[in-house]
Amino acid sequence: MVPLFGFLHPLELIAVGGVVLLLFGHRLPSLMRSVGRSVVEFKQGIKEDPEGGSDRGGSSASLDDHAKAPTGKS
Repeated sequence: MVPLFGFLHPLELIAVGGVVLLLFGHRLPSLMRSVGRSVVEFKQGIKEDPEGGSDRGGSSASLDDHAKAPTGKS
């Protein structure tokens, strides 16, 4: 058989994967949960208007305009 990653054969890769699964298997559920939340957040970010106008109530004021507003303090 032809090695896939330089010197490791497919059967050796399966064995290494099994050892990794045994060592780090208890962390996989939390890792997959975090990945799932990240994907959902990413998709929500994609759905938003690229200009950012839909989630700001129609106002097109930038953050710089708000920073220049007078605060009433001297």
